Amino acid sequence: MHVRHRRFLVLTRRHPSAILLLVQLVGLLLYPLLESTRAGPLALSAFGITVLVFTTRMVRRTPGLFWLSVGLALPAIVMLLLQVGWEMHWLRPWTAALEAIFYFYAAGSLVAYMMSDMHATTDELFAAGATFTLLAWGFAYSFVVLQALQPGSFSAAIQSEQPRTWTELMFLSFALLSSTGIGDIIPVRPMARALASMEMFVGVMYLAAVVSRLIGLTLLRR
Repeated sequence: MHVRHRRFLVLTRRHPSAILLLVQLVGLLLYPLLESTRAGPLALSAFGITVLVFTTRMVRRTPGLFWLSVGLALPAIVMLLLQVGWEMHWLRPWTAALEAIFYFYAAGSLVAYMMSDMHATTDELFAAGATFTLLAWGFAYSFVVLQALQPGSFSAAIQSEQPRTWTELMFLSFALLSSTGIGDIIPVRPMARALASMEMFVGVMYLAAVVSRLIGLTLLRR
């Protein structure tokens, strides 16, 4: 058991981006299961804190400034705890705004990490996937903020007048970032459409500039 634990620690240190990517992907599966349950808000907030901690740890290993990432993460974690313990749900837009800024900053730090040399390591390949999920989460939180500031910004085929859930906004974010199509969640207000257009642009540029570079370096090494 001790040997397995040591191997896991070594693997974590060698490929921290893989751990971050795994946490993000597990979150995509957990959110739909927990969102509608009574304990859902507590579980979702706890998982959000966990993701923030993992992301902060990842940023520390990149050229990004660690103190800045902590300064963004700590207030978001405190507001998440206030929402859970004291039901201060009015903090939700402010928390989402901080989390969006934090995820965008973490994504930018990972991009700097991948672009810092002319070698495509295994961890950088995992970082490419982790950066994609960070960007998707960042835009999803931006959609949460926009929906709070401008109700009715997003519509859907079912219950079009209701505010869109976190899972729906995350689905929209991944659809836009990957340029696979919007689906049944549609931005209807001008600012929502502008933000959606920005995400599509970021997705295309990320694939063209960052991912293609890593693939080219991998082929060159081989």
